[in-house]
Amino acid sequence: KLGVGFQLRFHPGHVEASRLVREGRLGEVALAQVLLGSGVRGELNRELRTGLREWWETPDMVGNARSMIGTGVHCVDDLEFILGQTVVELAAITDGQTAEAPLENLVSLSLRFSGGAIGTMVCGSRMPDAINDVTVYGSDGRVLLKNAASPSLGGSLEVTSETVNSEVSYTPDPLALARWQIEGFNKAVTLDEEPRASGLDGLRSVQITEAMIESAKTRRTVTVEPIQF
Repeated sequence: KLGVGFQLRFHPGHVEASRLVREGRLGEVALAQVLLGSGVRGELNRELRTGLREWWETPDMVGNARSMIGTGVHCVDDLEFILGQTVVELAAITDGQTAEAPLENLVSLSLRFSGGAIGTMVCGSRMPDAINDVTVYGSDGRVLLKNAASPSLGGSLEVTSETVNSEVSYTPDPLALARWQIEGFNKAVTLDEEPRASGLDGLRSVQITEAMIESAKTRRTVTVEPIQF
């Protein structure tokens, strides 16, 4: 078995949001948005990593992307998980992918999904007061995962729709999602099932990251082809 560390697939709020969307409780999904940012007030240029963490500053070792590899892949996978749709087209604007700045600290993606939904993803380390939300808008309602985009347990789930209206808060726990992820993988091995986040999902993230880099460099929209077996 091959599992990938996408912890948000184990966040109960994200699991419930995915169920509601896939059961049609929001109607036809039009727009999905996620923002995951961090940073330090007053810091215009992030301090470079050194020592054992210096590889994060080496383009060849991080696949020519930094914020996308560190946080963006979690965000895009989360949208695919919630919507039950895959990214088929994207356009990227970043503050990197140039000769002067080969690695980005801020990235914005416009996304088109296989089921027709449109999405946006923003991530990076230049937003010290970021409101890290995930929002899905459908023809019959909305799901808001408030301050719950970070891959750790916390935040809340607010559902406003024709059939479901509820709000649930989650007690912060920095280890819970990692623990549930490990337990889930062990269960998949024991029962000979596919992990909740499989190697194929990881390959999709690499594919989308490569498309992001191409789009940022060429300033063009890039098609993301289905993975062929």
